[in-house]
Amino acid sequence: MPQMNPLLWLFLFITFILTFLTINPLIYFTKKFTFSPKMSSTSLKTFNWKW
Repeated sequence: MPQMNPLLWLFLFITFILTFLTINPLIYFTKKFTFSPKMSSTSLKTFNWKW
C-alpha cells in the first residue's frame, strides 16, 4: 500500500470537521422545526406573505 500524503490527511480532516460543523446545526434546526409545528407553520406563512 502506498503511503498517503500528510497534506491529504490534513485536507480530509479539515473537510470532515467543516462537514460536521455544517451538518450539525442543520440537523438541530430541522429537529427544532419538526418538533414545533406551530413555529414552522408561522414561518411558512411569513415566507408566503413575503413572496
